[in-house]
Amino acid sequence: MPFDSTLADTIGTYGAWIVGGTVAVESMGIPVPGETILVTAAVYAGTTGELSVAHVILAAMIGAIAGDNVGFWIGRTVGFRWVVRHRSRLRLTTRRLKLGQYLFLRHGGKVVFFGRFVAVLRALAGLLAGINCMTWERFLLFNALGGIVWSGAYGLGAYAFGETLASALSSLGVVLGVASAAGVVVVLVVASRFERRLEDMAERALPGPLEGPRGCAPPVDAEGE
Repeated sequence: MPFDSTLADTIGTYGAWIVGGTVAVESMGIPVPGETILVTAAVYAGTTGELSVAHVILAAMIGAIAGDNVGFWIGRTVGFRWVVRHRSRLRLTTRRLKLGQYLFLRHGGKVVFFGRFVAVLRALAGLLAGINCMTWERFLLFNALGGIVWSGAYGLGAYAFGETLASALSSLGVVLGVASAAGVVVVLVVASRFERRLEDMAERALPGPLEGPRGCAPPVDAEGE
């Protein structure tokens, strides 16, 4: 990740505000370079001394937590209802929707925490957690932990080691992205082979009409089962 002088000028003008804002927007589900601006701002702080790295990291933490929560509530309200309304077109039966909720019930914390370190998941984790009706308290815990660890590790690392670590982090992000994509393929293959068994497990865990934890949305009819 070469040091972008134009981006550095923007950071010099707006300071940590631009870091927090960009990270927040990315966390809402909009593909903007949140990680790039965090690392660039930390490198800028370390090489120029004109910006406090503590402010950069704090802004990234606040942006990550706030943005993810906005994405979560969009997913929990608008997103969930949209998916339910269009489930036939999306080929999502009621049993499959319950399966998504069940998987987030079991593994949502891992998705939210580790998703912070993977580009695509970083933008979508909040939305997916909301759509699959993960409880807000549990989401907030793993969201905050992921945001704090990610901001601190990337911010301090780039501040201390400059462009060398920035390039390494960029390469690591690519590797994690490829590994995550491969993992998703494996999960989909396994899920397709054991879909009925997994759906039965989800039904036992979430009996009755399709309804998220703590009233994520009103029960819906069984159309599409």
